[in-house]
Amino acid sequence: MEYLPIFIDLKQQDCLVVGGGDIAARKASLLIKAQAKVTLVAPELSATSKAMVDAGELSWLQGYFDPAQVEQQRLVIAATDDEDVNAAVHEAAKARNILVNVADSPEQCDFILASILDRSPIVVAVSSGGDSPVLARNLRARLETLIPPNYGKLGQLMGKYRETVKQQFSRLSQRRRFWESVLEGPVTDHMLAGREELAEQTLQQQLQNPEKNDFRQGEVYLVGAGPGDPDLLTFKALRLMQQADVVFYDRLVSKEVLALVRKEAEMVYVGKQRAWHAVRQEEINTLLLEHAKQGKRVLRLKGGDPFIFGRGGEEIETLADEQIPFQVVPGITAASGCSSYAGIPLTHRDYAQSCVFVTGQLKEGELDLNWEALVQPRQTVVVYMGLAGLPELSRQLQAHGMPADKPAALVQQGTTENQRVWISTIAELPELAEKEQPVAPTLVIIGEVTRLHKTLSWFRTKE
Repeated sequence: MEYLPIFIDLKQQDCLVVGGGDIAARKASLLIKAQAKVTLVAPELSATSKAMVDAGELSWLQGYFDPAQVEQQRLVIAATDDEDVNAAVHEAAKARNILVNVADSPEQCDFILASILDRSPIVVAVSSGGDSPVLARNLRARLETLIPPNYGKLGQLMGKYRETVKQQFSRLSQRRRFWESVLEGPVTDHMLAGREELAEQTLQQQLQNPEKNDFRQGEVYLVGAGPGDPDLLTFKALRLMQQADVVFYDRLVSKEVLALVRKEAEMVYVGKQRAWHAVRQEEINTLLLEHAKQGKRVLRLKGGDPFIFGRGGEEIETLADEQIPFQVVPGITAASGCSSYAGIPLTHRDYAQSCVFVTGQLKEGELDLNWEALVQPRQTVVVYMGLAGLPELSRQLQAHGMPADKPAALVQQGTTENQRVWISTIAELPELAEKEQPVAPTLVIIGEVTRLHKTLSWFRTKE
């Protein structure tokens, strides 16, 4: 280990930054966040540095560096583009046993300014020892997905009740088990969901009932898994996926997304497809309810967005009737994700000023849609689950006034390595589908915007 990671208390401590450019400003801003008293030494300032001075965030000594300026400083940072000046700062600080950091010069650093994830009072610092700052920033970005912003508020809440817990539990092992139950239970769930008052009330209730060994209660997470690419998951979706006890997932959830679910979680497939349901919708509603009542954290993982042709509303209605806590996490719906990856903007100033989403599922061999609303000019129509009813869709749109040569597209398994895009017209689309045999899920996009696929397509699959 090249450096010992430590956290220094700099509140109201004098710190010196030599340099007036943007790099110096970034270094100074970190010290300011730590509540240090910062002085900037430079003959002139960049716009960023000047703005900080004008805002009263730091002091400015206009002029060139003088070794005497490091006297009484808690630490010193050199961030100029002059190697001789940086070397002079390093030498002056070392002569007085003052901690010094020279930007982009690890050999002249007593300490490294790490890449910081700030969730105060929780602070995570990642350092490569100066070898690869870009790699450190990349790792920090990955941690951002695992540590949501409200972890800071959770830390504050735990700090507020730290002494109370000490008084309640005399033994260290008891306190540790209590705090572990807090972190794994509803207090954390409520805080991370933004229910701060409820989080504190729940913590108070747990302190009033210390004889309970299990503080958890059941809750359901209705989470949109997006169209397939795991990188399109929201931070919140990923966090809830990592803490589920049991997962009910459908066939539209990609294997790459499923791989991100907590490894210890029980996985239950409840997928549905045309003419065949692994589990009926009413049974799914009951399963969610039963498992939540057992005190489990239940993840209902649905492809796309659960509130857009996902029947998510039906599932949480049952939970609401039984007063089971639940959270809903939106996902990127197929229309948005697949069109983006296909290079087809759903709206465009030159082609479409509105967009309509409809479901193309057949009922007794017919489509019951508002055809007049779908044939409006300068509009994009996106049809979910439309493969089986494509001939009827094409016939009805033309019968209600849509030109036969209206551009249209099929997007198969968008955002995944199996994505394929076919561009045609509304009249020829059924014949194209019969010839190419696209597999579900395939989205139908109708409108002039599909002409842009050729020039705006950017996503490349293995094919």
